Amino acid sequence: MHSLVRRFIKTGIIFLITGLVLGAWMMIRREFGGVYPSRYQVSAHTHLIAIGFVMNMILGVALWLFPRPAPEDKRYNPTLALSAWWLVAIGTATRTIAELSHDYTQSSYLKWAVVLSGLAQIFGLCLFFYTMWTRIRALGSKVREASGERF
Repeated sequence: MHSLVRRFIKTGIIFLITGLVLGAWMMIRREFGGVYPSRYQVSAHTHLIAIGFVMNMILGVALWLFPRPAPEDKRYNPTLALSAWWLVAIGTATRTIAELSHDYTQSSYLKWAVVLSGLAQIFGLCLFFYTMWTRIRALGSKVREASGERF
């Protein structure tokens, strides 16, 4: 398993654990203290799980399992995939911290942090799939499909 694949997967696991801890904290406060999570806490929890865990796992496994780039492939670039990891990881962490901080202050800096970190997540995901696009191709299945095999 390539180091970048491990980076995506391990980052996903860290975000999962962080999301589970945040979810447990919100649940305990709700059940025993009658304190319902704010919309910012719910958003932070959602992004930790959906982007931080799920998308990092998908990106890591895609990088691992998709066919290697064709020799003539000029679009796939591991540096872009690494840049995507940085954008998604930093975007998710920053967004989580900024959204959780919203309960304590309504600073305009936090609003900018949430927006910019959310845009980093979006750009990172788009960048990843841009560089991976040419690796989504038929290999052996193309021959089997041509012979009439159905999946």
